[in-house]
Amino acid sequence: MRGIQFSGLDPNSQDKPPFERMLDVFMQLLTYTSGDAAEALQWLNELDKEYQLGSNDYGIGDFIEDLKQKGYITEDHQKGEIKITPKTEQGIRKKSLEEIFGKLKKAGKGDHKTFKPGQGDELNPEARPFRFGDLLEQIDFTESIRNAQINHGIDAFRMQEDDLSIRETDFKTQTSTVLMIDISHSMILYGEDRITPAKKVAMALSELITTRYPKDTLDIVVFGNDAWPVEIKDLPYLQVGPYHTNTVAGLELAMDLLRRRKNPNKQIFMITDGKPTCLKIGKRYYKNSFGLDRKVVNRCMNLAASCKKLKIPITTFMIATDPYLQRFVQEFTEMNHGKAYFASLDNLGSFIFKDFESGRSKTVF
Repeated sequence: MRGIQFSGLDPNSQDKPPFERMLDVFMQLLTYTSGDAAEALQWLNELDKEYQLGSNDYGIGDFIEDLKQKGYITEDHQKGEIKITPKTEQGIRKKSLEEIFGKLKKAGKGDHKTFKPGQGDELNPEARPFRFGDLLEQIDFTESIRNAQINHGIDAFRMQEDDLSIRETDFKTQTSTVLMIDISHSMILYGEDRITPAKKVAMALSELITTRYPKDTLDIVVFGNDAWPVEIKDLPYLQVGPYHTNTVAGLELAMDLLRRRKNPNKQIFMITDGKPTCLKIGKRYYKNSFGLDRKVVNRCMNLAASCKKLKIPITTFMIATDPYLQRFVQEFTEMNHGKAYFASLDNLGSFIFKDFESGRSKTVF
């Protein structure tokens, strides 16, 4: 929690009941504490001292009791532990989705559809003349009758092939996405918390896909010295470790996960703030934190080329400003024919959501 500042807090706002106001703050704190309910409640107490979150009628003790009764936390009296429940885990994901996707809607970034003609389930406002091979259900009879009246008159009404009008439908694609998150130690170095925005984006993206695009798939991979998949329910608990950055392991696992997916559209999103510094060769770790190691870089480039052959674009979201690292990312991106964003922590969410939407859009004939 060191170095985190809260601003814009209006504890006296009467728009929400006291429980809901405190719940909003509690959910935010859980993201920073990696799901540690006890630590979040301690910080809530500190914020109450500073901002008077509660009142004489409703205090932090009342809030904790309501959390238990409403199923947000459970308490193990024998171990003296307080834990959040699956209900709270989903609440954090929804909160992240509202925070990030709500801003996007206001900004008008993307609409998550493909505007390419095909047989789909989304009506296109444009109509076109009938062509041989069009299906009966594609005919817009209202427009076709109007055409017949204009072409032949009302008194001698008849409908011919030239009068038929076809209403196109837009094909909305299914997409399989792997989101790679760097959890190396540098994600919390230099006085900047970089892991929390990455977690928020992952939680928001997972909630969006599971609720609005259930036919899509999202796999989440974290990588440090090694790489391993995490479940959506595990996202609030992600923590940075004393790791180097094994980008190769993350990419290899991401490719393996996507091979199992049957969707034709596949993509990898990678959030990282540093250079690749680690490889695993057999049982031994090869590490070099001093600049870009040619051996590590070559393996990364080979994987970028392999993904290109498999038609898996890699979009890298680089949270770093070092010129030599940016050059590496540019070369990596050119090798893959993917995309790269040099994003700040503030706009990371908007970049990823915008690119996710465009990634689902494929040309369909």
